Amino acid sequence: MKSKERFLKALERKIPDRLPVTTHHVMPSFLDKYMEGISSQQFFDYFGLDPILWLVAHRPSQEQESIHGSEKQDSDSMAPSLIESDNWTYIIKKIPDSRYHTLRYEIQTPDKTLAMTLQSSPQTSWVSERLIKEKKDIELFEKHAPVPLCDVETINEKARKLGDRGLVRGMIPGFDVYGQPGCWQDAAVLFGIEELIMETFQDPEWVHAFLNILKQRKKKFIQSMKGAEFDLIEHGGGDASSTVISPKIFDEFVAPYDAELIAEAHKLGQRVVYHTCGGMMPLLERIADMGPDAAETFTPKAMGGDADLKQAKKRIGHRLCMIGGFDQFHYFKGCTPEETRKEVRRCFEEAGQGGGFILAPSDHFFDAEIELIQAYADEARKCTY
Repeated sequence: MKSKERFLKALERKIPDRLPVTTHHVMPSFLDKYMEGISSQQFFDYFGLDPILWLVAHRPSQEQESIHGSEKQDSDSMAPSLIESDNWTYIIKKIPDSRYHTLRYEIQTPDKTLAMTLQSSPQTSWVSERLIKEKKDIELFEKHAPVPLCDVETINEKARKLGDRGLVRGMIPGFDVYGQPGCWQDAAVLFGIEELIMETFQDPEWVHAFLNILKQRKKKFIQSMKGAEFDLIEHGGGDASSTVISPKIFDEFVAPYDAELIAEAHKLGQRVVYHTCGGMMPLLERIADMGPDAAETFTPKAMGGDADLKQAKKRIGHRLCMIGGFDQFHYFKGCTPEETRKEVRRCFEEAGQGGGFILAPSDHFFDAEIELIQAYADEARKCTY
């Protein structure tokens, strides 16, 4: 099989010719440090992995809106476009910082200027100043923030160039500057996870109002994806994991909003993977009940998660495809190739039987030994049904 067919068989919970093996995002810092700056697609070819092409391409929703000139998006990048309108304009300021690249995004609206600060290291980026500082700020967000739509033409052009070489992945967008696919996850980025959890007890009506605003924005984007040739789109986020929130909070504040968006995506023929990088075991059936086609990342206990692949396969493997499960912290560095191969076999034996499993590291990796990635790829290709 070609890689695309192999992936799709697994997503349909059918048996491919062998175990599909890939990675989550390939981090640019890793490629620069260890592989002389090759592209992510060259990375897949080098190791003989099944390729994934991540595509993000947004367009304005109305004629009076535009893409911020200095942030116009390269469609090969995961960075979203900044969509502006007369009532929502960006001023981007570089803030001096001795440790991190720091940008402050000031958003001018007719009522108030909002602001969000993003910091970056060579490996990753994070929010150091939250956009939503007062509860009433969500009203300005709802009133003035433009809604990005999917640039279907650009997506399809890139997807067709990839052909049957690999899987085309996209995502339900979060907030333009820095956000996440899931409604709860996006709210956590914009307001702060600790603060958001507290408000579920102190002011649950406000939390529901906030989540509904985000849901309506994401729903409009999903509806604009009609005809987009994605193979899989990502939803969810780690702040909805059981190592962050309780099943009770998941039931009330996560599932109702994210499940509706999954159903909307299915209406348009899009497959959805629900991403939970953290604890999953207490939530497995809850995740499956939302109706995604796949779930990830099945983070092992040794990495701070709680995944038991054998139990997860037994409980939900007949309902969705499982993606992930490999411990990249301990088997991509500091061990022997034989130990890496043994870990690949363990994952396959516990989750691969009967199909419906894609082997991948449980989220990103930033450092790795080349021979161990090669052992991972080589051994996985020997895992046949």
